[in-house]
Amino acid sequence: MDATKSVEDVVTVDVHAAKELLNSGHRYLDVRTNEEFSKSHVENALNIPYMFITQEGRVKNPEFLSKVSALCDKEDSLVACNSGGRSLKASADLLTAGYKNVKNMAGGYTAWVDNGFAGDSAPAEELKTACKFRR
Repeated sequence: MDATKSVEDVVTVDVHAAKELLNSGHRYLDVRTNEEFSKSHVENALNIPYMFITQEGRVKNPEFLSKVSALCDKEDSLVACNSGGRSLKASADLLTAGYKNVKNMAGGYTAWVDNGFAGDSAPAEELKTACKFRR
């Protein structure tokens, strides 16, 4: 395993660059909760939650890396959440685990919706308030 990576090591791209990366073959890894994902998501996105909400508060998914490794290769992943915070941490973990070309999508799925990339299918206002992980 490589040296531990921090959020400062993560490359963050805006939604326009993210859309180009998806068109060139990058995988969209959505790290939002299953509940958030089920409301609306990018077509062909893979959902593996980075955190869960428990009675004790938010807890990192202990199976995150093993689930990602079972479904993704180590090349070309675009990681996103609702607003960009969880995906930044998830991206750092993926880089530490040896994944290459990992990119964090700035603004998360909310920015994707705000830029009109979700079409009419996304509940835009609900997405802006639904993120339970915002500070």
